[in-house]
Amino acid sequence: MNDGMDRIGVLEVRTDTLDQGTLQVCRTLASLLALAVIGKGGHSDAYSRLQRSAPLKLEAEMAWAYMPPRTMGTEQVTSSAVLEPAYDLGGDAFDHSLIEGELHITVLDSMGHDLLSGLTSTVAMSSCRNVRRSSSGSLREIVATVDTNLATWFPDRFITGVFAHLDLANGTLNWINCGHPTPLLLRDQNPVPGALDRDPQLPLGIAHHLAGDHTPHAWRIDTVQLQPGDRVLLYTDGVTEAEAPDGTRFGQERFTDFIIRAIAAGEPTPEALRRLVNNILAYQDGRLSDDATILVFEWHPTRT
Repeated sequence: MNDGMDRIGVLEVRTDTLDQGTLQVCRTLASLLALAVIGKGGHSDAYSRLQRSAPLKLEAEMAWAYMPPRTMGTEQVTSSAVLEPAYDLGGDAFDHSLIEGELHITVLDSMGHDLLSGLTSTVAMSSCRNVRRSSSGSLREIVATVDTNLATWFPDRFITGVFAHLDLANGTLNWINCGHPTPLLLRDQNPVPGALDRDPQLPLGIAHHLAGDHTPHAWRIDTVQLQPGDRVLLYTDGVTEAEAPDGTRFGQERFTDFIIRAIAAGEPTPEALRRLVNNILAYQDGRLSDDATILVFEWHPTRT
C-alpha cells in the first residue's frame, strides 16, 4: 500500500487462484485502501495506534506531526529520507517539497536532545515553509528568516542545516550549508571527492546575533551542476558518529560504501535507507546515542 511513492503498509489477500486478473484486482484494492487510510487518517487515531509498537515521546510526537512523507518523486526526481530513533527523536528533522519546477530540500540538526530541541527544529521548519508558501521562497530569504526567528525565540539555541533547491529542468543545484556536515555526491555509483566541499558558514541562530539587527548576515549560495542519474546524500552527524561498544565510529566511508552497494544491487532507495539505519542501530547495539537522519535525492530527467 503506497501513498504516492511512500510505502505505508502491506495488504494480505487470500485467494484460491492467482492469475493476472486476480493480481490486478488485488493491486487496485490496495490502492483504494491506501487512499482510504490516508484520507481518513487525519480524522482518527486508529491508524496511528496500529502503526506504533511503543509510545512516542512528546518531542517525537511533535516532530512527526510536521514531517512530510518519507519518499516522494516525479519522472524527473526522487527523494527519500529516514530518521531514527523514530520513537525518541531529539532535534533532527527533514523536509522535501516540489514547487514551480524545483525540488526543495531541508535537513536540520538542533543542539541537544530534549523537548526544546524539538521545538527549535519545528520553528525552523515552519519558518522555512512559511517563506516558501508566501513569497518567492529564495534560499537566502529562507535561511535569513529561520536564523532571525531562532535568534528571537530561542536565543540560547542553534541549529545546523542544509537548505537546497534543485532545478528539475537543467539539474542546477543551489544550496546553503549552515554549519552542517558536507553533503556527498554520487555519480555512476561512485562518490565524487570534494564535489560539494565549500567553506563552512555559521549555524542558524548564531549569525543574526553576530551581525546585529541593522546589518543582515550575508549568506552565500553555493552551486553545482548535476548530471542525469546523480544522487546527493545529506545526513546528520548522528550517522557518521555512531559508535560501536569499542568506541569505533561508523564513519563516512562505511556509510557511503553501504549506499553504493545497495544502489549497485538495484535496491529501491527507501529500502536501502531502512536497511542502512538498521545497520547503524545494530552497530550501536540497538540504541542510538544521537538522532540519525539521511536524505537521498536523485535527478533522473531521462528516466523512462
